[in-house]
Amino acid sequence: MSTDERPEFAEAESTARGGRTSAAGTALEKSMRILEAVAAPGGPHRLTDVVAAAAVPKSSTFRILASLIEQGFVRSEGESRYGVGPRLRGLSALVSGGEPASIEQILRELQEATGQAVHLALHSGETITYIRKLESEQPFQTASRVGMRMPLHTTAIGKSILARLPGEEARELVAAAGLPRRTPRTLTTPQALEAELERVRERGFALDDEENEATIRCIGAAITDAHGRPVGGVSITTVTFLVSRKEIEAYAPALLAATRALAPLL
Repeated sequence: MSTDERPEFAEAESTARGGRTSAAGTALEKSMRILEAVAAPGGPHRLTDVVAAAAVPKSSTFRILASLIEQGFVRSEGESRYGVGPRLRGLSALVSGGEPASIEQILRELQEATGQAVHLALHSGETITYIRKLESEQPFQTASRVGMRMPLHTTAIGKSILARLPGEEARELVAAAGLPRRTPRTLTTPQALEAELERVRERGFALDDEENEATIRCIGAAITDAHGRPVGGVSITTVTFLVSRKEIEAYAPALLAATRALAPLL
């Protein structure tokens, strides 16, 4: 019998919920209360604080958090702390007052200024998740799609995020995810990646030069919060046979202006 099924645990949980006894509030209600606890101001929150705020047993809270992390609604911040994940941030942007139009306008202006595909992604642990994509005016489409999760070390957005994280935290993420090769140009050693991240820090943007997908070239920059911590990023995506590396680097000022404009909205 699991701890959730034992009478003493059921009684304690019912008391914590003010007497509600409907299957611990149902799995859905548990999940919603945990999401509310994670999204409360002052995060990332400790597991014990989430348990107390959600009034859900620790074992159930841990299990539900693991599922929410896998789905991208919550992100693990280390040391048993949990924060808002990219899918929850994206959902918030879609339903909140004037923000979606502002986000959409910024991305649309960037797409129109460059004529290339534009991606908006949010950071979640060892990956980024695309939450918006505007297609190129060119007669081709990339394989990326909204909801797709991508590695940090092979993408322009991912590398720009790694470059803005504290060094030890970035190294831990890279060690946990590894450096799997996706194309012959993928950086697959910590030394090569660190040298590239230093270049990203110097110029303020990152390049993916066929490192994630053959014939695809991207420029990306991080979006940071009020404390300077990267929460996501924006990229401009082209194909190598139409846009040279020098040409895509010329988009950097417009890209960086867009990330600065998006920062307060995310």
